[in-house]
Amino acid sequence: MTVTLADTAPPSTAEQLTGVLLGPEFRREHGFWQRLISTEPFRRPAGGTADERLELAYERLRILNRSLDSGARLASDPRALDALHAWLGPVDPALTTVAGIHYNLFLGSLLDHDCVGRRDLSDYLAMRRIGTFLCTEVAHGNNAAAMETTATYDRERDGFVLHTPNAGAQKFMPNTGPAGGAKSGLVAARLVADGGDHGVRLFLVPLTDDVRPLPGVRVRQLPARMGSPVDHCLTSFDRLFVGRDALLGSGEPGEDQGEFRTGPGDRRRRFLTSISRVTPGRISMSACAAGSARATLAVAVRYGGHRLISGTRGAPPVPVNAHRTHHGPLASAMAMVFAMSLLYRRAQERWEAGTDEEGRPDAARLVDVAKAWITWRAREVIVESRERCGAQALLENNGMTELVTGVEGAITAEGDNIALYAKAAADMLFAAGPCAEDGPDLDPHPGDLADPRFLGRLLAGVQDIWFARARERAQRTSAADTLGRWNAASGPALRGVEAYAYRQAAEAYADARAALPEGAARERLGELERLFAVEWVARNSGDLLAAGFLRSDQVDALAESREELIGAVATHARDLADSFALPEELLADWPIAGPGYADAYDDPAGPWNASPAGAR
Repeated sequence: MTVTLADTAPPSTAEQLTGVLLGPEFRREHGFWQRLISTEPFRRPAGGTADERLELAYERLRILNRSLDSGARLASDPRALDALHAWLGPVDPALTTVAGIHYNLFLGSLLDHDCVGRRDLSDYLAMRRIGTFLCTEVAHGNNAAAMETTATYDRERDGFVLHTPNAGAQKFMPNTGPAGGAKSGLVAARLVADGGDHGVRLFLVPLTDDVRPLPGVRVRQLPARMGSPVDHCLTSFDRLFVGRDALLGSGEPGEDQGEFRTGPGDRRRRFLTSISRVTPGRISMSACAAGSARATLAVAVRYGGHRLISGTRGAPPVPVNAHRTHHGPLASAMAMVFAMSLLYRRAQERWEAGTDEEGRPDAARLVDVAKAWITWRAREVIVESRERCGAQALLENNGMTELVTGVEGAITAEGDNIALYAKAAADMLFAAGPCAEDGPDLDPHPGDLADPRFLGRLLAGVQDIWFARARERAQRTSAADTLGRWNAASGPALRGVEAYAYRQAAEAYADARAALPEGAARERLGELERLFAVEWVARNSGDLLAAGFLRSDQVDALAESREELIGAVATHARDLADSFALPEELLADWPIAGPGYADAYDDPAGPWNASPAGAR
C-alpha cells in the first residue's frame, strides 16, 4: 500500500503573529470562543433599554453555559477563563462581568475550597441558580480585611447568624438584583465564635428566588453606573441563619465539631484564602482589556483605510490613513497593543509556573502590576481609536462607546490600580541593588538605538533611576514617621513600578521575537518592539541623559528613529490588525469596520431611493 503525505503549508505571517498575541495553542484555547461570538445569539442587537440589555446578558450567560461540556471544567481552567474575558469583553461587557463572577469568583471558589463531591453544585452548573460574590463593603474596599459583616456561630442550632451591623458594612455592588433569576452568593464575613474573632471566611448563602430577596436578606438597587448595565446592588443581612455546611473549606482541626481556633497569622491567611480567586481574576481583567483594545484598534485601522477625505489641490480623495497625523497615533497604539498582549501572557505564564513559596510572591506582583498597566494602557488605546473614528464612534451601533466606559470597570475591578501599584512599590522599594543584571551601562559609547538589547538596558535604567530617587527621599525622612516616609517616596516609587511594567513588556517582546523564525513575522514584530521601546525611552530621555545612559546626539536621534518606525509599522497596519483574528461576524456588526459603512444610514424613503418614474 502506498501512502501519500500531503505537504503542510507553513503558517502565514498573520498566523505567526496571532500565535505571538494569543499563544502557540491559540486554536485550541481560543477557537471555541471565536466560534461562540460568531453565532446569532451573540450578534450585536439593535438598540434596547438598559433593562433589556441586562436581561440579554443573562440570557446569553445561559446560552453560553449550555454550550459548555462542563461549567466546572471552565471554572477550573484559568486559561479558558482568560479566553472568555478576551473574546466576550468586546461583544458584551455586561455578560463578561456576570460570567466572570459566576465561573471564577463563585464557582471557582467553591471548587477551590471544598473537596470534590462534598457539595451538590448541580443548581449552579445548570444555572438554576446564578452565583455571585459578596466581599467589598460600602466602607471597606481595598481594606476588605477590615470588613464588618459577621457570621456568629450559634452552638445550639449548629450554624451561623449573618448580620450587617451598620450602613458601612452593607455589601457593595454585587449583582444581586432580580435580573437573571434566582441567585446564591459567597458572602465574605468575619467568623465570630465564643466571643473570638476567627477571621474572614466565605459562606454559601441563598440570596433570592426568581422574584425577590429571601427572608433575612435585603437588596437595594444602586444608581445606574457608567457603561454597560449590571444589576449592582447594596445587600445586607438581618440575623440570617445558615447551617454549618454553609462555611466553605471548614476542614481545619475541630471545626467539624464547632471548635474554632485562631493562632498568629491565621486571620490574614484565612482572608487571603477567601479571596484567592481575585488573582486569577486580575489576569482575566488583563485579558479582557487587551481584547477590547485589539478590537477597537482593528476597527480604527479598517475605518481609516476606507474613510476618504479630499486630497491636495486637483488630486483625487485619499484614505484618512494616508496622513501621518492619523496613522501615526494608530501605529503607536499597535505597538502598545502587542506589548499589552505579551505582558498579559507573561504574567499568566509566571503565575502558572510560580507554585513554590519563593516564586509565588514575584509572580503575584507581576500579575498585579500587569493588570494595572494593561487596563490603563487599554483605556489610552480605546480612547485614541475612538477619536480616530470621529463622530461615527460616538454612536452605540459602532461598538466603541461601551468599551470606552467598560474599561473603567476593569481599572477598578479586582483591586484598584493605584492600590496595586502602591503595594508593588512598597515591596520593591528596598529591594537590593539596580535591576539591570550588569548594573548601569555608563560607557561613553553606550549603544545603538536600533539595537533592542541596548533599548532594554535603557528601560532597566529608567526603573533604576526612579527607585533610586524613591529610596533617597525615604531615607531623608524619619523612620519613626511611617506615613511621612511613604508619602516622601511613593511618587517616584510608583513611577518605578510603571517603568518595571514597561521593562517586563519589552522583555516579553524580546522573548517572542527570538522564538520566531527568520522572516516577515519576525521583522514586523521587531519593528513594533523597537517602536514601543523608543517611545518610552524618548519620554524619559532627559533622565537617561543626566544619568549617563544616553549621549546628547542619541537624544536628538530619538525623534527620527521614532518617525522611521512609525512609517514601517503603519505600512503593515492592516495586516497587523488582521493578526488579531477577530471573527468577520463580529466586525460586520460594527458598521464602520466595513467600506459600506454609509449603508447603515440608508433611508429607503430617501429621495435617492425614489424610482425614476416618481422623480420630477
